[in-house]
Amino acid sequence: MARKYFGTDGIRGRANTFPMTADMALKVAMAAAASIRADQGGLHQNRAIIGKDTRLSGYMLEEAMAAGFVAMGMEVILVGPIPTPGIAMLTRSLRADVGVMISASHNPYEDNGIKLFGADGYKLPDALEEAIEARIDTPDLSAELAPADRIGKASRLEDAPGRYIEFIKSSFPKGMSLEGLKIVVDCANGAAYKIAPQVLWELEAEVIAMGVAPNGRNINDKCGATATQALQDRVVAEKADIGIALDGDADRIIMVDERGNRVDGDQLMALLARSGQANGTLRGNGVVATVMSNLGLERYLKTLGMDLIRTPVGDRHVVERMRADGYNLGGEQSGHIIMSDFGTTGDGLLAGLQILAALKQQSFPASTALNIFTPVPQILKNVRFQKGHKPLDHDAVKAAIESAEAKLVKEGRLLVRASGTEPLIRVMAEGDDQSLVETVVNDLCGVIESVAV
Repeated sequence: MARKYFGTDGIRGRANTFPMTADMALKVAMAAAASIRADQGGLHQNRAIIGKDTRLSGYMLEEAMAAGFVAMGMEVILVGPIPTPGIAMLTRSLRADVGVMISASHNPYEDNGIKLFGADGYKLPDALEEAIEARIDTPDLSAELAPADRIGKASRLEDAPGRYIEFIKSSFPKGMSLEGLKIVVDCANGAAYKIAPQVLWELEAEVIAMGVAPNGRNINDKCGATATQALQDRVVAEKADIGIALDGDADRIIMVDERGNRVDGDQLMALLARSGQANGTLRGNGVVATVMSNLGLERYLKTLGMDLIRTPVGDRHVVERMRADGYNLGGEQSGHIIMSDFGTTGDGLLAGLQILAALKQQSFPASTALNIFTPVPQILKNVRFQKGHKPLDHDAVKAAIESAEAKLVKEGRLLVRASGTEPLIRVMAEGDDQSLVETVVNDLCGVIESVAV
């Protein structure tokens, strides 16, 4: 079924512009409540958990969703700013029926989004999302409102961050601490601005915190996992051992070694895979990643007798494959890392602690320990297009893609796809011949640009 509202990571758009309006948030909550009630046979009062990052529009959407759930007879627990994986964890631990995270992840503050989690802490299954979409546009949605004597109520859980902190710390090896490590952490002025420095400090690291002064408008602004230069400079200036960059909702991580070099999700997964294989905790003898992961990672894992299983872009696809085939490590080059022995979704801080534990055990500097394989030259470019246009359906673009694939057939890979969260066409190519890769990407982007407006 074609999706009208839900993309690869929930519903997302520019704040106060359809579909990211207070009215729409109200309807999403009402439709979710009605769909859950129908799915469960309406046997008991339901509970919803609502969290958010630090965007200005979060206040508006949080209140609207709370009103929608309460109007349908649900109990609502508001937890305020908290990482997305914290919502997944709390949904399970508080026996809620649905968890809501109001965030547009790595996007600028002008955008916002709604992510929904089921009672098991996983993102909602397709069938339930489709049922919610169908109800959103139903004229008689208000006919399912609760009677006056069964309206729900909302309350605030003050110790939610503390619960998540203890959950994260419980994943760290017992008897080990981060004593002796000087860590710079960039929280992107986002959801983990209090939690991440606190976790690292409680584990006895020397902590230098950046991106911890959110004002509603500076989330992901020249900071965090998508803009690491400030962190790279700070790690070198402070003579720190390592740097950690989280994004706005802290479900992804990028690291920086002591020399100021950026380390992406592929290298981090390689380290975790090797460590898991060595200590016998890796299941499935492989790693689940997306089509964006570097060919160098695939080649490296083969030298260890492991497989790289590729999925479409989006951490939900990674999680689905992990669950279906019994893998416990997966993620994306962009820094989403899922470790299913601990959590149900990408968790930047949790993954960071497992990586720091591996570094402590190896006693190597980060520049050595995190330089696992040599990446194959890879180039990614984005071409923006006007909403409503479909550049990939144009004959000239189809012919250009076919020509590019023919040039790379023995030299590497080509991936062309529409973004699931923004009006962008993403063009990625990789191969051993960097000059050829650059030519292929530039030529193809030129053709797409010519038809994208």
